Amino acid sequence: MLLKFAYALKRSLTSYHHQSQESSRFSMGIARRSIETLMFLLFLSSNVLADASTTTKFTFLGFRGNQTEIQTEQAATIQETDGLLRLTNRDHNVTGTAFYRKPIRLRDGSSNKLCSFSTSFVFVIIPSSPGNGGFGFTFTLSPTPNRPGAESAQYLGLLNRSNNGNSSNHVFAVEFDTVQGFKDGDDRRGNHVGLDFNNLSSAVQEPVIYHDTDDRKEDFQLESGEPIQAHLDYDGPTDSLNVTVYPTRIGFKPETPMISRQVLNLSQIVTKEEVYVGFTSATGKGQSSAHYVMGWSFASSCGESPVSSWLNVSLLPRSPPNVSSKKGYDSPVVALIASLSIVTLFLLALLFVFVMYKRRIEEGEALEDWEIDYPHRFNYKDLYLATKRFKESEIIGSGGFGVVYRGNLPSLGPVAVKKITQTSQQGFREFVAEIESLGRLSHKNLVNLQGWCKHKKDLLLVYDYIPNGSLDSLLCAKPRRNGVVLTWEERFEIIKGVASGLLYLHEEWEQVVIHRDVKASNVLVDAEMNAKLGDFGLARLYERGTLTQTTKVVGTLGYMAPELTRNGKGSTASDVFAFGVLLLEIVCGRRPTNTENFFLADWVMDFHTNGGVLRAVDQKLGSSFNGREAKLALVVGLLCCHQKPTARPTMRKVIRYLNGDEDLPEIDGNLGFSDSSRDHLRANVVCNVSSDIASSSTTFSFSTEVSTGSLGNGR
Repeated sequence: MLLKFAYALKRSLTSYHHQSQESSRFSMGIARRSIETLMFLLFLSSNVLADASTTTKFTFLGFRGNQTEIQTEQAATIQETDGLLRLTNRDHNVTGTAFYRKPIRLRDGSSNKLCSFSTSFVFVIIPSSPGNGGFGFTFTLSPTPNRPGAESAQYLGLLNRSNNGNSSNHVFAVEFDTVQGFKDGDDRRGNHVGLDFNNLSSAVQEPVIYHDTDDRKEDFQLESGEPIQAHLDYDGPTDSLNVTVYPTRIGFKPETPMISRQVLNLSQIVTKEEVYVGFTSATGKGQSSAHYVMGWSFASSCGESPVSSWLNVSLLPRSPPNVSSKKGYDSPVVALIASLSIVTLFLLALLFVFVMYKRRIEEGEALEDWEIDYPHRFNYKDLYLATKRFKESEIIGSGGFGVVYRGNLPSLGPVAVKKITQTSQQGFREFVAEIESLGRLSHKNLVNLQGWCKHKKDLLLVYDYIPNGSLDSLLCAKPRRNGVVLTWEERFEIIKGVASGLLYLHEEWEQVVIHRDVKASNVLVDAEMNAKLGDFGLARLYERGTLTQTTKVVGTLGYMAPELTRNGKGSTASDVFAFGVLLLEIVCGRRPTNTENFFLADWVMDFHTNGGVLRAVDQKLGSSFNGREAKLALVVGLLCCHQKPTARPTMRKVIRYLNGDEDLPEIDGNLGFSDSSRDHLRANVVCNVSSDIASSSTTFSFSTEVSTGSLGNGR
């Protein structure tokens, strides 16, 4: 309109010049210069207006009176009482969205590149009860100012099960998730921030932390009920996004962002010139939180990098209360509570005096003369304090014969302390002799017995602390301790490590040691993934050339050699059988037996007979294993599981087979079983092994169940 007016003014003056010949040339010159100046100013004004159209900036210090600026739907609302933007309350399975009502231009029309933007907001998440909150909220770029059809719970009011992952969504979101993420594994925890591109399976996901200094991180909880500030800065020319989240109580914005990534695929999300910016949120079934936004600033520009306003918390509305208000009690009730409190405190004081007196008695110990003569003896008080007075939180394992505590001795560092209660089935002197003998075993693939301690009816065994726990937990526990499947290289080294430990027990120590309980839960794995055989509670020691005298059936169902059900006499061959089952378990990732007459050796033998033995390899490994080594290990395992003890290889031959120093012999197609003998064996095993002895033990479960054999009979 201004340009039209200028041109009209010029035409009028020109007409006036032709009609009025009396006007001076000087006056017309002034008029022409005035018109040119006016048009130049109009040109500059039009450029400024064009630049302004590519820039957006707003700041909400609270939302009272801004209902026309914010479009809320579902559970979201602007609270008139305090001016907070509440996305959801604590109702279950609800969603809420709140978007800036006007579209934001985020693509430069001339260069077709994404514009830079920056936003900052302060939020509060209050769970319905401690540890029972959910599910979180998102800051979102959306083609629409709402999210129709979006679902609750893990969909966060942003997408639903049918459109999640579709490229047609054109949504980008930064999720603030307080429970397990969408389709995350069992080992993934909540309380994280993620970047979502058309999909709630986050492309980038980080636990919630802020950088206190350049080299120190501090974690905190999103659903703490305290105000938390978030900054998102996207630089269009470099496609880089920085996300910084921190509690407002620290009083400053950390210099190092929590997430700093190049997001090249953001340009594929924002395909139109204009988008809507806002928040989505949701609660779930049985898990819910109230989600609030206290203040919000946003800035975008297709020219210079925008900077959104840093929100001063003191200028924002008061944060919502973290707990429900409680009604005061009447005076009589207060008096009754006070009286009961005084009585309770008095009783607690008496209980404290009694406990301290009892503890002082327990910490003391009188030494007998004979105890001084045996090595590796620890003072009970030292072990008592090392385990924090045998505190329940220090328990790292338990079994049928005792409990294992984590301890820390000044002289040794971390240790595992097994607390065993003596039974009437074994004399004390025989047990002391066993401690003395086993305490002299020393091999890199055996758990090292550091020492022992006797206190009243308790016997304490002190072992090296093994951080990775048992092989059984690494193979079968869900979720896995380290979150990944054991690699083939680690499995093969564990197999050779256990074999080396058994060779030492059978042939290389001064006496023959029969372990009698080789199984996955009795193999521990250290920090370097080295195998260490432990739990010698059922072990027997013999002089070389003597015969075993034990006749009681002991062991664990699935690992027991068939001859044990007939004569109960353990031998090195029965250890070899158990090792063979363990070897197959490591390679196949399956337990040796179950309640449906499944035997692992039979299962693997069927594959071998049909020429496809590698099909028995643990499917969790996929194709990531050495086929030659896997086939070698499976065949060695089958050889060790032969029914006839004399047909099984010694541990020395096993190691030669595994190292490739000796060729493998042919395998009996039925492992020495006839169909009738196999069925008879299964029946005998089920009938003769008690559930207590056959049950799997946990880490460091050193059982004391032994027969009546003694040292004099060749223990």
